[in-house]
Amino acid sequence: MAEIKVPELAESITEGTIAQWVKKVGDRVEKGEFIVELETDKVNAEIISEEAGVLTQILAQEGDTVLVGQTIAIVEPVEGGAEPAPAPQAEPAKEAVKEEPKAAPAQPAQAAPVVEETTSGRVVASPAARKLAREKGIDLAAISPVDPQGRVRVQDVAAHAAQPAQPAAQPAQPKAPAVAPVDDSRVTVERMSRRRQTIAKRLLEVKQSTAMLTTFNEIDMTNVMELRKRKQEQFVKENGIKLGFMSFFTKAVVAALKKYPYVNAQIVGDEIHKFNIYDIGIAVSTEEGLVVPVVRDADRKNFAEIEREIAELAQKAREKKLAISDLQGGTFTITNGGVFGSLMSTPIINGTQAGILGMHSIVNRPVAVNGQVEIRPMMYVALSYDHRIIDGKDSVGFLKTVKELIENPEDLLLNS
Repeated sequence: MAEIKVPELAESITEGTIAQWVKKVGDRVEKGEFIVELETDKVNAEIISEEAGVLTQILAQEGDTVLVGQTIAIVEPVEGGAEPAPAPQAEPAKEAVKEEPKAAPAQPAQAAPVVEETTSGRVVASPAARKLAREKGIDLAAISPVDPQGRVRVQDVAAHAAQPAQPAAQPAQPKAPAVAPVDDSRVTVERMSRRRQTIAKRLLEVKQSTAMLTTFNEIDMTNVMELRKRKQEQFVKENGIKLGFMSFFTKAVVAALKKYPYVNAQIVGDEIHKFNIYDIGIAVSTEEGLVVPVVRDADRKNFAEIEREIAELAQKAREKKLAISDLQGGTFTITNGGVFGSLMSTPIINGTQAGILGMHSIVNRPVAVNGQVEIRPMMYVALSYDHRIIDGKDSVGFLKTVKELIENPEDLLLNS
């Protein structure tokens, strides 16, 4: 018998959600075969069977939260060609039969009437009447005795018990205002995926734990667009991939980070850690939200290598095939809302990083050029940064450096 357990994926991942069972109870399973998809905070992981056999038990259903190391299925080996029968489903435990409490033994008769405290006050009753009332569950105070002195006798209890039960008087309730019937079609309730919950939680943590501020600038995209147009055919022929804007912005960001190292840093306790590496996160939109795979050592890669790596990471993200290592360790992030038509926004810093660059739509706008008004393709850019590390001078200087390099792309080509 082989237990299928939730594997350890990364130190930061302690649990996941069963997204989909690829196999069902009774199915034949080969060694190394993918049998269940696990959704974690960062990636979707495919869990395989370490043994060949038959899936006899599924111990966690789709949508269940499971912990690292938890057994979620059982695979039993096939011996002599006979497949083991699936384990029977456990029947719900039968409800325990409750025993009626035994009646208390009768008390010896008392010669004198007994004064008994009830919920409604003091009542004088004979011992026999009191005993009968308790057996029948009657409140002595609810009985109207015949005795003019108010003593309750056995016949009074019996007569009261023979009367049909009267409903207890309820205090008058104010009439509730008429409420129109709810139209369920107006609201669609959808459970948040684990990844969406994680995104929401981390974005809120960043807003609450950093002194985030955003500065803006605009970039004239004329020169970089003309350069791409001139070089595109040759670039595709030599590299097998198109020359996009992301490689220019990645190169410009790396150059700006070298000039303003505090933007490429993070706070750890009471220390500032400035990175000497340039691992640039590129935000990618998926059906379940943004993920940020990382282009490693972007300072050492040329334009074609950056474009190719971004394309590969984006494809893996949309196919839910990113590994944990693809998402860890970024030092700065670039996000491009322009692909969705965003004109301007204030991006939120990614995790513990100190800054994020937001790109936006390229829009033809009238601008002043050498004293003349011209229509130019313009893009607003935004730098959100942690003001605890980065001062206004560095943030403005960083964004201005990116602007100057994009507006003079030959400088980037010479430095690459």
